[in-house]
Amino acid sequence: MLNLRQIHHIAVIGSDYQASKHFYCDILGFTLLGEFYREERNSWKADLALNGQYTIELFSFPNPPARPSRPESCGLRHLAFSVEDIGQSVSALNEAGVVCEPVRTDPYTGKQFTFFTDPDGLPLELYESR
Repeated sequence: MLNLRQIHHIAVIGSDYQASKHFYCDILGFTLLGEFYREERNSWKADLALNGQYTIELFSFPNPPARPSRPESCGLRHLAFSVEDIGQSVSALNEAGVVCEPVRTDPYTGKQFTFFTDPDGLPLELYESR
């Protein structure tokens, strides 16, 4: 059996590097660990951490194709982040101009959750951990 230890990182491609970096760092609170311009690919790459843990590899590429999201498409569906207080988190996102879907309750766990999107429409979820 393969002995996977944990998820190392998640790669995200943004159509506007500066807008994506602002969203993930200034709105969601990721820390920029490193930032590299790859001239041969006309592409930026940033390494982002959440609470000290390397989590997201943010890329930009010229003219990336749109990601189909609705109707739900095959493949990675969304990224989910754990939060302690869903109401406070939704308020903070709303204050930053990010629109969230109505908060729902998971019928299996009784926990509250909501969805929102990054600047390119990538579906993201907040899931209450308390």
